[in-house]
Amino acid sequence: MSALSDQLVTYAILAYLVAMISHAVEYALGNARAVAAKAAAPARELVGAGVGGAGGTVAAPAPAPAETRPSRLAARAVLAGRIAGWVTALAVVLHLGAVVTRGVAAERMPWGNMYEFVLTVTFIGAGAWLAVLWRHPALRRLGLFLTLVMVLLLAFAELKLYVQVTPLMPALQSYWFIIHVSTIIFASGIFLLGVVPAAAFLMRAGWEQGRRSFPYTLARRLPAAAGLERLTFALHAFAFPIFTFAVIAGAIWAEAAWGRAWGWDPKETWAFISWVVYAGYLHARATPSVKRNVATWISILGFLTMLMNLFGVNFFFTGLHSYAGVN
Repeated sequence: MSALSDQLVTYAILAYLVAMISHAVEYALGNARAVAAKAAAPARELVGAGVGGAGGTVAAPAPAPAETRPSRLAARAVLAGRIAGWVTALAVVLHLGAVVTRGVAAERMPWGNMYEFVLTVTFIGAGAWLAVLWRHPALRRLGLFLTLVMVLLLAFAELKLYVQVTPLMPALQSYWFIIHVSTIIFASGIFLLGVVPAAAFLMRAGWEQGRRSFPYTLARRLPAAAGLERLTFALHAFAFPIFTFAVIAGAIWAEAAWGRAWGWDPKETWAFISWVVYAGYLHARATPSVKRNVATWISILGFLTMLMNLFGVNFFFTGLHSYAGVN
């Protein structure tokens, strides 16, 4: 089962990669469609007005290929986008299989080390993306950035974080392990998804304000900035109470296991920093005088603190939460 889990992770990475390429094709065809439509417009005007000559007005021949090219490109772009959506769904199924078989191989919940944590968090983020896509199909082009994040995180986990299946260490053998870690994973997965529309909003808002340099040009085919900002807020507002409960549950578990609820362990400290930053984002988002792009930057800062808590603390600090399983 452990070998099967490893294979499914590899297949999931490949599927996310194919989905990312399909999304990129949809982007490229969408841009080409716009160019073709602009090129066809003068020809259509010429056909409608006619061309004056010595013998009177003679209608110009209709440029059939130019007329049909935008519609063909549009159809191909839609097809590429649908393929990307279905392949992403396949990748999520493979991803789920990898998580489940890892747990079966370990005979426990698959959250005992850093590799398993990243594997499960990314699954939550990808699964939540499918739910968002099902409710709001117009947001499909965000899938390009989501699948890119999936490929990078899963590839890093497989290449740098992988460890063999081992029993759960005694310090983690508690029912609080399921309560605390499951809620942390779920909230982290939603925060992972939330950073995608946050970054997309900043790029799209710049594009709508007339900025035509990189990276704003990446946002020309994205949905309107206002919708991306609302999605960012909805995801963070949903995840924050869960994250708050997870931190409280961790403190209760620490009291039972170590005799104190809080000890400023590096993992605890960075969890508190993340909580403060995300609370600051929600407060800024609810304050009319704070600009939307300023609040969104705070949400991205919050995700960076989450990455620090996940990777930086495990690699650079030693504490009571040193369960990463890597050196």
